[in-house]
Amino acid sequence: MDIQQETISSILVRSTNWIGDAVMTTPALRAIRESFPNARVAVLANPLVAPLFTVHGAVDEVIIYDRKGVHAGLRGKLRLARELRARRFDLAILLQNAVDAALIAWLARIPRRMGYRTDGRGPLLTHGVAVDGATRLLHHVEYYLAMLARFGVTTSDRHLELATTADEDAAMAELLAGHGIGTRDALLGINPGATYGAAKRWYPERFAAVADELASRWSARVVVTGGPGEAAIAADIAAAMTTPCVVMAGKTSVRELMALIKRCEFFITNDSGPMHIAAAFGVPLVAVFGSTDHSTTSPWSERAVIVRRDTDCAPCLLRECPTDHRCMTAVTTAEVVEAADRLRAGRQALSSQGVS
Repeated sequence: MDIQQETISSILVRSTNWIGDAVMTTPALRAIRESFPNARVAVLANPLVAPLFTVHGAVDEVIIYDRKGVHAGLRGKLRLARELRARRFDLAILLQNAVDAALIAWLARIPRRMGYRTDGRGPLLTHGVAVDGATRLLHHVEYYLAMLARFGVTTSDRHLELATTADEDAAMAELLAGHGIGTRDALLGINPGATYGAAKRWYPERFAAVADELASRWSARVVVTGGPGEAAIAADIAAAMTTPCVVMAGKTSVRELMALIKRCEFFITNDSGPMHIAAAFGVPLVAVFGSTDHSTTSPWSERAVIVRRDTDCAPCLLRECPTDHRCMTAVTTAEVVEAADRLRAGRQALSSQGVS
């Protein structure tokens, strides 16, 4: 059952709650924009994810859903529903799977509510899609697009998309210049964190060894990225390195982190939100995977290499490893360095042939 374009003038898109997942919804946002070119598209997102979309070609407005502040508890949900009801949205597209997303759209009296029938929320949807075994195996990018396609909302352009402003890029260049990194310097990003849990994290001393080796081979400067909770890991990496590096973990906003990753020539990372940001900006990257499922959350990019080892217990999707963390201990620094060298050489060869 397709939705007629002419009946839709305003759309509310409920975003997912994690940065990486939200980045992987950007092809779905493009499909919405292309299918409803004259509609106003607003994204409802939590304070962590919202900055991703404050500058985005498919989004006209970002509405903050602050579950820990003004929208906390039942009273907060009702307040948000009243705010949304006053906006008279014609269609709610729920990219988040939780019942909370459907309940708020229903309370806001949005007449058309589209999403997967997950978390027992099917009765709250007017345009629901069942999730079968095959759907659960889709890469997250394809998962969101598949739901929309059931209602004729499609796009032929499936690449990720994020954007920074010229002022943001200039501010980051100025910040890096303060650390002695010029615009012509090759910049290697090291991203050792992963917010879901320690099971996803490769080891600081191995990140340090990779950074030292690649900085030497490529004559590159090194910057260590991450959120506030990853500052200690970043400090451990800096202490273990023989090459000077700049630690930016815990010192950037989401928008600044985007500009910093965009500036990198190469990125070494765990499976994480910054990994997906790098993929969206086309930054070549090597990602170390262990406990998580690379088939559904791998970087959506042709400029990415995954380094992982098959083990009998991975992917387990656990926050903490209950045994010996063999999925990560098996990944060596030499493997990551070799993967980075191969990818960088391949990208340079493509660039020399005029392919970007």
